[in-house]
Amino acid sequence: MVVYTVPMINIDDFKKIEIKIGQIISAEKVEGADKLIRFSVDFKEENPRQILSGIALHFPDPQTLVGKKFPFITNLEPRTIRGFESDGMIMAASDTEGNLSLLEPSSPVAIGGRIS
Repeated sequence: MVVYTVPMINIDDFKKIEIKIGQIISAEKVEGADKLIRFSVDFKEENPRQILSGIALHFPDPQTLVGKKFPFITNLEPRTIRGFESDGMIMAASDTEGNLSLLEPSSPVAIGGRIS
């Protein structure tokens, strides 16, 4: 028997989540914040989006992420963090030991492509 620690959702709830492939244009640590990286991300929209993420401890040099493509949740309500508006969330996996890995497509995918 599988025990779930978070509430179950149905397929209609899942369909509400928009996940798109974005390419990181720039990445920098947020001054005065140990954990935050501020990204500019291209989704092939009119303008790049600013997205903040608390993953800086895992990426001491955020520049290593520039140019890479990752999935992002793109329909979260914007949130202000340390005076910066964040308009999405990068997808990552973590384990019980605190290891973190960003999810990357295993084959070429167009920027702005939707994950279904």
